[in-house]
Amino acid sequence: MKTSQEPILILGATNKTGRRIVQRLQALGLPVRQGCRGANPAFDWDDRSTWATPLEGVHSAYICYQPDLAVPGALESIQAFTDQAVELGVRKLVLLSGRGEIEAQQAESVVRNSVVDWTLLRASWFCQNFSEAHFLEPLLQGELALPVGPVAEPFVDAEDIADVAVAALTQPGHSGQLYELTGPRALTFAEAVAEIGRAANRDIGFISVPAGEYRQALEQQQLAPQLIDLVMYLFTTVLDGRNTALGDGVQRALGRPARDFRDYARRTAAAGAWACPM
Repeated sequence: MKTSQEPILILGATNKTGRRIVQRLQALGLPVRQGCRGANPAFDWDDRSTWATPLEGVHSAYICYQPDLAVPGALESIQAFTDQAVELGVRKLVLLSGRGEIEAQQAESVVRNSVVDWTLLRASWFCQNFSEAHFLEPLLQGELALPVGPVAEPFVDAEDIADVAVAALTQPGHSGQLYELTGPRALTFAEAVAEIGRAANRDIGFISVPAGEYRQALEQQQLAPQLIDLVMYLFTTVLDGRNTALGDGVQRALGRPARDFRDYARRTAAAGAWACPM
């Protein structure tokens, strides 16, 4: 394991994967620099003048682009950040990417073509979208409605992504590797919600709604148009079955099977995430 005192930069340090990576690195006693707007120094993807200071003296960096590599301008930002990281002496880049997105694969090529060591983490949909994102509130209310049919997705646990990222950032043997990170089985959204209901001992339903109706609901919530476009792209384009096949990235990187969705559901229910609101 790396023992240098050069810090490791974690972008998106407060999001689903980033905060888990930070916790693991700190537990290992390794110096961590958190890359987010609330950190000191701050890092903001939308303000390139904030990039240089967090990168100074950094050995390795975990790149998590917000909100998603599929949004307009993401590729240019990844290229600019990679160029600046290389210029400032960063020697290892670990990129969190997405399955089935052409834009994400283009970002992967940017990091792959850099002159430093790299590892690519191409992840499926996160289990934690059901407990730490916009799926949570509908689940608490008893019904999740989404514009998706019986398409199966091998949801990956963010704990596994964090474990793989830490290994790639701190251990030899991961340079030049592309890891397809998925869970050990694929479930439809209806099956995933049923698993959650059983784990939480609650009657939680799932319904499939037309894409246009779902867009209208998002617009009524006054979400940003760019975010609405991203959500609709992910549901209507990426969730077409292209990502149903399982990946072996967790096994390859860690030498153990990926965590199952059922284990995630039981663990998360025990923590009270889906407890019936008062």
